[in-house]
Order: sequence, then structure tokens, then C-alpha cells
Amino acid sequence: MKVLKVVIIALALCSVGILSLGCPQPDTEPAPESQVVTVQRGNLTVDITASGNLALSRMEDLAFDIPGRVEAITVAEILVEEGDSVEEGQLLAKLDTSEWNDVLVNLERDLLQAEIDLKNAELALDKAEAETVTLITGDIVFATSFDDEEIDILELRAELAEARLEDAQTALEEALEKSPEVIAPFDGFITKVNVEGGDEVLTGTVAVTLADPNKFEADILVSEMDIFQVKLDGDATVQIDAMQMLILPAKVTHISPTATIQSGVVNYYVKVELEPLEALMQERQEAMPEVQTPPGGQMPMMVFEDFQLREGLTVTVSIIIDEATDVLLVPNGAITTRGRQSYVQVLSADGTTQERAVTTGISNWQYTEVTEGLSEGEQVVVTQGTASTTTTQQGGNRMIIPMGGPPR
Repeated sequence: MKVLKVVIIALALCSVGILSLGCPQPDTEPAPESQVVTVQRGNLTVDITASGNLALSRMEDLAFDIPGRVEAITVAEILVEEGDSVEEGQLLAKLDTSEWNDVLVNLERDLLQAEIDLKNAELALDKAEAETVTLITGDIVFATSFDDEEIDILELRAELAEARLEDAQTALEEALEKSPEVIAPFDGFITKVNVEGGDEVLTGTVAVTLADPNKFEADILVSEMDIFQVKLDGDATVQIDAMQMLILPAKVTHISPTATIQSGVVNYYVKVELEPLEALMQERQEAMPEVQTPPGGQMPMMVFEDFQLREGLTVTVSIIIDEATDVLLVPNGAITTRGRQSYVQVLSADGTTQERAVTTGISNWQYTEVTEGLSEGEQVVVTQGTASTTTTQQGGNRMIIPMGGPPR
């Protein structure tokens, strides 16, 4: 009897197993997770982003300006060193003034000699033209004078003397306009000193190199797919990688007409120039004179009053190619497209969803502008892990969010 019971139990279990094989099994793949997002207004920016390095955009070689006829003059002294900060109008270097005065004296003598040479040439010409003998014999008049060829030579000598006088006057005037001193044309710092006191220098010899610490630029590479969207004088932003909270405005100042091709990849160099940091700090301080810590805990830019950008810093440059302000925004994952029509799943008050056709505007890698079909405050369903069917720009487009954070 015990054996029979075991057999019956075994048969029953087998029958259950057979029945289970014939029944449909539940789907073991989890349903796509979804998220409900409220439609809000915000600002949307579509940009082309690439990395680069800061470079000083205003550097000037300050050279000695010596009269052209002078072979060389001795440097009296250099008053600055590499790294020194200087102000506009500050004396940086000067030549030996005794040698400089000798140059002026020689030029004045050259001018005086040229005046004398011209006067002598004119006198010789006048004398030759005046030496004419007239004899009257009866009704016949005889006239004699210098040879015509000799008159022509004297006229050429007078013209040559006049030209030399003009040259001497010009040389002296130019020398008087020059100076044995090298003066800073703007506030900045010395990046290089090329000469020392006692050196013999010629005109055009660079004494020092001066840079403006408030003007920077950056070069980035833009792909051939994006270069047509970049315009001269277009807006851009520059984010300092070492201080990511610091994002500075910039302008596109140059687009390379020739391509840079590496391993078959075609890119173009684009230069952006930052707005002067000093001016930005001043504007920010005037706009927020009493603000210490803004909402969200971010430090205001006035905290960076003593902050100094440096050449070589790694930056992320974003060239703005399109933007919209105060528009309805939804995450890209909320939008599906069939044909040319876009749709969203709108969550109703009773918890059901309804598909609704919408009209979209610009979009980036994260958000899309909705121009028709939705209202602020409505809720849409975003499917997690679903690839958006909207087109995103190449180059790492991103949305620049105003203070207060992204739409939720």
C-alpha cells in the first residue's frame, strides 16, 4: 500500500507538470520603466561643443624705433623683468640718450647741408641764365648765352638738391617723432625680455613682449558636418574645466578657410574670443552688489574678483547655433515619431494615457521644444531606455540651464 501511494503521488505530480507545459507562461522580460514628467517652460540652446586651450589673444612685441640712417644704438637699461605687471604709459626700456642726441644733431646737420646745396644749385642756375650778352650794330641785334646743355645740367642739379632737402627734412621729422624710450601701450604683464642694458640694437629690435591678461581666445576643431552652422561673430560660451561653475561669454572671431585632415577625418579650426574678464566682473558686481550666495548655493562671479585666467587652461567651447527662450520643454524620450508627425503620451487625471500629436521646434541631446499640442503643467510619459527619434546635433550639444535648474 505504501508503494501504491508513492506511485499515485508521482503520477499526480507528473500530470501537473504535463499540464503546466501546455499552459502559456508569463513574460519574464520586465516591462519598460516609465517616468512621468511635468511640461514646463525654460530656455533651450543647441550648440556645437569641443575642447580646446586658452591662449592670450592680445600680445604685442614692443620694439626700439630708431631712425633708419643709424646703424645701432646702445641700450641704456631695461626696467622690467619677465612676469612683471605694468600699467599703460609705464617706461619699460630706454636707449642711451647721448647717442640718441648725436643722431638728432647729425640729422640737423644733414638738413642744413641740403639747404646749402640747394641754394648753391639755384644760384648757379640763375647766374647761367642771366649771363646773356646783347650787341646792337645798326639794325642787327646779336645775342649770346650759355650752352643749352649746360643749362639743362644745372637745372637737374637744382632738382636733385631740392629732393635731397626734402629727404633730409623728412628724416629729421621722423626722428623727432620717435623716442629712445619703450612705453607700455596698455595694462598687462611682461611675457618676455629680449635685450639687456649695454646691448647694441637696430631699429625694429624687440625689447619686450607685453600681453593683456584680460583677453583670451581658444581654438577648437569643428567637423565638416557642423561647420556650415558656424557664423562669424556668432555667440559662444567657454567653460573652464578646472572651475566648471565659471562659464564665460565669447564670440566667434575666425573660421579657417582650409580643412585640417587627420586619418581621413575633415575638421576646421574655429577661433572664439572671450569677453574681457575684468569687464564681466564689473558688470556682475554692479548687477548684484549685495548678493553673497545665490539660490542653489552656487558662488556668484564676484567671488572670483581676484581670479585670473591663465594661458593653457583646458576649456570646453560651446558655439551656439540655435536657441529659444521661455518655451515648453519635454525630454526627448517622451517623443515618438511616425512619418513626419511627432506624438507624446499625455497622462490624464484618471491615470490613463492618451496619445497626442504635437508640433516640435528645436532640440538638443536632452530636450525638445514643443510649439503646439501641449500646455504648461500637463504631464507626459517618458519611457526609460527608449531611444529618442528626434535628431540631435553632432559635437556634444547640450542645454544651458538658467539658475534654478532644469525643467522637471
